[in-house]
Amino acid sequence: MIVITENKKISFNYQILEKFEAGIVLKGFEVKAVKSGKANIRGGFVVFQKEEPVLININIAPYQKGNVPKDYDPKRPRTLLLKKREIKYLIGKAQEKGLTLLPTRLYIKGGKIKIEIALCKGKKKFDKREKIKKREIEREMKREIKKRNL
Repeated sequence: MIVITENKKISFNYQILEKFEAGIVLKGFEVKAVKSGKANIRGGFVVFQKEEPVLININIAPYQKGNVPKDYDPKRPRTLLLKKREIKYLIGKAQEKGLTLLPTRLYIKGGKIKIEIALCKGKKKFDKREKIKKREIEREMKREIKKRNL
């Protein structure tokens, strides 16, 4: 598995409840662009249109500017490929208050481009502060251990 891009801020801003692996419908030149690392999933999210999961607001820059159709939109909506059972489950969960579907990783698995989407719940401000405080305490402990070992 080759990770192309990852959204690390999601784990800080959201509590990840479940993760799902989905295929993504791309055009040929988009596949080349993704494999060369010209994709950005920050700010992306998943909505359901006619019971079909659609990935919105991810940016796939053109592979070669001259070989792209003139009407190409790098932020166009892209359809996700999931099993019917997963789609029905996610539609129900997405309608619950406070839950959202966000892309966490874009990667290549077995020659195919996959995206990992997560069912997330937003964190409160005090939760974020608590996480920062724990991180600081761990850093301080590591520093003290290094000082004492030297």
